[in-house]
Amino acid sequence: MSVSQEQAGWFAQAFGQMVGNIDQAVLGKQQVVRLALTCLLSEGHLLLEDYPGTGKTQLARALAATVQGSHSRIQFTPDLLPSDVTGVTIYEQAKRSFEFHRGPVFATIVLADEINRASPKTQSALLEVMEEGRVTVDGTTHEVGRPFMVVATQNPIEQAGTYRLPEAQLDRFLMRTTLGYPDHEATVAVLADAARRDRSKGLRPVVTAQVVSDMAALADQVHIDSAILAYVSRIAEETRRHVNVRLGLSVRGCLAFVRCAKTWAVSQGRTHVVPDDVKALAEAIMSHRLLLTAEAEFAGVEVVDVISQVLAEVAPPTERVA
Repeated sequence: MSVSQEQAGWFAQAFGQMVGNIDQAVLGKQQVVRLALTCLLSEGHLLLEDYPGTGKTQLARALAATVQGSHSRIQFTPDLLPSDVTGVTIYEQAKRSFEFHRGPVFATIVLADEINRASPKTQSALLEVMEEGRVTVDGTTHEVGRPFMVVATQNPIEQAGTYRLPEAQLDRFLMRTTLGYPDHEATVAVLADAARRDRSKGLRPVVTAQVVSDMAALADQVHIDSAILAYVSRIAEETRRHVNVRLGLSVRGCLAFVRCAKTWAVSQGRTHVVPDDVKALAEAIMSHRLLLTAEAEFAGVEVVDVISQVLAEVAPPTERVA
């Protein structure tokens, strides 16, 4: 079943309304907002890595406020336990039975603030829920529901006392992006409205959780030609044999490309994916999946430089496959 032009138009309109709503809280960052919504509607999880005070938490809150679902925030600290995230079974004296008390991970949008400050055991508990979509406590499985998205934040500075996410577990995040500092006009607008401590607090929901699920299902039906699939495969192969790359793009990374490219395409009112969709998502999809060699890191090579080089060397398709 393919997506009709009418359905694509409805999707693009709803997507635009969501972007506009979040833009009221996160000024001047529409590209990042679009990436975050693409991640949500592709049923993935987002890692925001940037310096303090750039609006990472504000973006996550605004995203949760835009979707009429539940949301929670987990402030990760070194003493946080896995049960503090997933929940715990407690004996209820009055009922004379054990009952499961759900943790904050049972929400539509979960903000995992400063995830690299928690111990590896607690990080693994969250990452397991992200992958499986359920929690198992004392032999009983509890579904977290759909839609479900984790927005994790971490700072690239102040590494003392933190636990870096293993590269293999970073692959669990569909995308990684950065906000960066706002431009001059956006900064002046924020300063002029300094009395508002939380710009996301006044936002009203634009769509319901059910609509998010419907949009995700619709995005899955977007057409992607075999030529585009071959293009993604060639990009992955090029990263694996690149002289500066120790670990290239995995098959899971290729699947992330396909899922996100479909959502990105229909968010612009198209019923099919074009090569520019793949290019637009390349940095967000690959930046946390490529590992550079020690020699390349010592020489100051950046992952974004490798991504740009790979995209320049792999020619995009110009014709559809019959």
